[in-house]
Amino acid sequence: MTRRLALLACLALLLAACGGGGGEPPPEDATWQYQLDGTVDTSVPAGIYDIDLFETRQATVDELRAAGRTVVCYVNAGAVEENRPDSGTLPADVRGEPLDDWPDERWLDIRRLDVLEPFLAARFDLCRDKGFHGVEPDNVDGYINDTGFPLTAADQLAFNRMLARLAHERGLTVGLKNDLDQVDELVGDFDFAVNESCVEYEECAALRPFVDAGKPVLHVEYDLDLDEFCAETTAMGFRSIRKPLDLTAEWEPCPPLP
Repeated sequence: MTRRLALLACLALLLAACGGGGGEPPPEDATWQYQLDGTVDTSVPAGIYDIDLFETRQATVDELRAAGRTVVCYVNAGAVEENRPDSGTLPADVRGEPLDDWPDERWLDIRRLDVLEPFLAARFDLCRDKGFHGVEPDNVDGYINDTGFPLTAADQLAFNRMLARLAHERGLTVGLKNDLDQVDELVGDFDFAVNESCVEYEECAALRPFVDAGKPVLHVEYDLDLDEFCAETTAMGFRSIRKPLDLTAEWEPCPPLP
């Protein structure tokens, strides 16, 4: 397959209701909804829904697919939340320090692929089996955080590429969440990007390789008003929204360019 055909296939998987779902695919400029808390509001007029793997009911995934939405499952990959139904299967020696501001989550030792690959493969299996089109693995930049483990950039690249492989083996598209310092190395492995607050932290230029490759950038700001970032990111080709930090149903998308 040529690079152009491979890229078109990636975009078709992300932007179309593929794999047996009903309805029309969202347009290529479709915006997205990012909701990880509360009952999913399926009335939001977004083409792409990024929602929690475990908390989202099967009926909700089915409803969104039938309406022609693209559904992406949120999966915590580089850290573990103690309240997840499978978290007890992880041994203590792969659990590190708590995440800043999220004391119920602990970083994982991503060097331990022997433990984490089957654990995450089972999560990705569930994502596929529930009918999601893609997956958003979170916390994939542990090597620049205080995890309790001596992680390196090479460790992170190996782990993130494993995530992309697991997704693609299951027919899922996969997004690179943040990890801006490794975009150049990973843009070829991932089908889209998910970014938080790149305008607030003046980091948006790092995502240009995704735009240049024709791959969607799903972008969210939490602490800025729409008029403080929409002009910049929409001009860059991002699909930008404003959300509360707890990612409830409230949704403010950037208007399209005039």
